[in-house]
Amino acid sequence: MTTILVTGGTGYIGSHTIVELLNQNFDVIVIDNLSNSNPKSIEGIKKITNKNITFYKVDLQNFNDIVNVFSNHKNIIGVIHFAALKAVGESYENPLLYFQNNIFGMINLLKAISLQKQNINFIFSSSCTVYGSPDYLPVDEKHPIKEALNPYGRTKQIGEGIIKDTLLAHKNISAISLRYFNPIGAHDSGLIGEAPIKPYNLIPVLCETATGKRNEMLVFGNDYPTTDGTGVRDYIHVVDLAKAHVAALKKLLNKKDKQYYDIFNLGVGKGFSVLEMIKTFEKVSKKKINYRIVERRKGDIAEIYADPTKANKILNWKAERSLEDMLKSAWLWESKFRYY
Repeated sequence: MTTILVTGGTGYIGSHTIVELLNQNFDVIVIDNLSNSNPKSIEGIKKITNKNITFYKVDLQNFNDIVNVFSNHKNIIGVIHFAALKAVGESYENPLLYFQNNIFGMINLLKAISLQKQNINFIFSSSCTVYGSPDYLPVDEKHPIKEALNPYGRTKQIGEGIIKDTLLAHKNISAISLRYFNPIGAHDSGLIGEAPIKPYNLIPVLCETATGKRNEMLVFGNDYPTTDGTGVRDYIHVVDLAKAHVAALKKLLNKKDKQYYDIFNLGVGKGFSVLEMIKTFEKVSKKKINYRIVERRKGDIAEIYADPTKANKILNWKAERSLEDMLKSAWLWESKFRYY
């Protein structure tokens, strides 16, 4: 079997991607330090796929532990790198933690990969935050990389640069950076979904407000130059996103050139405002959401959504699920099946 190493595999996007990898008969090895995820997601993966995965509790700060994983599994030919801290607000509160974790951890991982004798296909979990405040919409891959508006976005910019420079020096690595927009939703089975230990993103906060875990949710700003004054984002179902990672992996495995690097935007291609998200969530959940408008949050932009044409054509991939589908699955997970 073709063996793929997934870092951060017990997390939200990682766990859904593992399901898609197993469905395509890849063998999967997972490493995660469990700092913002729960190993119970592995149970959900096994129930969905009826397949086993190998798990190592490894922190990417520990280089020797990464090397040991590669030593134990000589047949690894692909690495999908999710492991990173990802909250914009938290990155402002503790930027050094984000640089230490996201950048130093990635350097250790690439160092370990560079030591391997076999060719390794590397997929990087990047972000639309690399574009900063966009000059035009929808955003395509030709859009310039602008000044990052927050430390989290800066770590993704630096990460992409490190990959490109590493490929120049180490000929056994090919890579794709996937710049995704805002993943939401959960697996149709309800057995895995988004369950961060410290929720920052919109949908987990919405769900916690609907279940009563929170008394209210905060809407950061209603004075943006958008239809209703709240921020607009491109939301993509996590299963669609997971399938894009498999498509990117197959692209690397079937490439003609020995060494390859490319970037792809992953989004639906349409934006929804925060108030639109709340209204649609209320419709699918039949729950009234108590929210309060507060001042803008530092590092946020008014509006961004993707032009996913390049991924559609080159990866033969397209986001398929509607906003209602996304929110229905998120609510099913949160209200009925979430076990951690």
